[in-house]
Amino acid sequence: MMEKLITIAKNTFVETLRQPVYAVIVATALLLFVLSPSLSMYTMDDDNKMLREIGLSTLFLTSLFIAIFSASGAVSVELENKTILTVLTKPVQRPIFILAKFLGVVGAVALAHFLCTVGLLMAIRHGVLSTASDTHDLTVLGSAGAIVVVTVLLGAFFNYVYDWKFTSTAIVIASVLSVFAIVFLALIDRDWKFNPTKNGIDRLDLYGSILLFLAAVLIAALAVTISARFNALVTLSACIGVFLLGLISDYAFGRFADAHLWARIGRYLVPNLQVFWISDAIYEGSTIPFRYLVITASYALCYTAGILALAIALFQRRQVG
Repeated sequence: MMEKLITIAKNTFVETLRQPVYAVIVATALLLFVLSPSLSMYTMDDDNKMLREIGLSTLFLTSLFIAIFSASGAVSVELENKTILTVLTKPVQRPIFILAKFLGVVGAVALAHFLCTVGLLMAIRHGVLSTASDTHDLTVLGSAGAIVVVTVLLGAFFNYVYDWKFTSTAIVIASVLSVFAIVFLALIDRDWKFNPTKNGIDRLDLYGSILLFLAAVLIAALAVTISARFNALVTLSACIGVFLLGLISDYAFGRFADAHLWARIGRYLVPNLQVFWISDAIYEGSTIPFRYLVITASYALCYTAGILALAIALFQRRQVG
C-alpha cells in the first residue's frame, strides 16, 4: 500500500513540474522579486516595509495559484482521459489514490514555494536603494547570478544529452543551488565577511513564508476535493472564489457571526486565509510568536484533514467507467 502511495505521488509530482504553467508562474514570481526593490523605492513610508509587503504578496499568489492549477487537474484530467481506470484496476484503493495525488501536488508546491522564498529573502537582503549613497549588495547579486548561469547551462546540457525537459530540470537545479546560496548568504554579510549576525535574514520573513505555505496546502486539498467530482474549469473557478472569500472572511462572516446563523456557518466552512497573512506585523513592527505559528499550523492541518476526508468520501461514489 505504501509503495503504491509513493509511486502515484511521485508521478503526480513529476507531471506537475512538467506542466508549462508551473514554470511560467515560478519564472514570473522570480522576475517580480528581482523588480520589487525598484518598485518599492517611491513610497512615502518605509520602503523596506513595502518591499516585504510586495514580496510576501507575490509569494502568496504564486504558491496558491500553483496549488490551484496543479491540484485542479490532478484528478479531473485522469477522469476525463480515462487513465484512472488503469490505476484503479492495479488494484489501488481510492483513498490511497486521493492521498497520493494530494501529496504529489503538495511536493510540487513545496518546491516552488522554497525557490520563491529564497528569491524573496534575497530581495529583502538586498533592500531598497532609497538614497544615492546606498550601494548594491554584491553578495546577493553574485549568488543570484551564479544560480541563473549554472541553472541555464546545466539545464541545456541535460536537455541536449539526455533529452530531459528543460523547464522542470531547471527548476530542480535552481532549487538545489538555492540551498547553497541561502546558506552562503546566512553566513556572509554584504562586505564579503563571515558575519552571521548581520545576514539580513529576519525570523519574521521565515514565519511569513511558512504561514503562506500552509495556506497553499489548504487550498491544494480543497482543489483535490472539488476535482474529485467536477472538471478542471469548475475546480479552478470554485478555488479562486474560495480564495477571494477567504481573504475577507472576517469582513464577510465574522462581523455577522453573533447575529446570523448563515454567517456562523460560512465562518466555519470557508477557510480564513487572513490568519496566514502577516501584513499587520510588518507595518506595526511587531513580532510573531512561535505559539501563533503552532496554532495556525494546527488550524491548517485540521482543515486540510477534514477536506481530504470529504474528498475520499466523494470519490468513493464517483463513477469512473
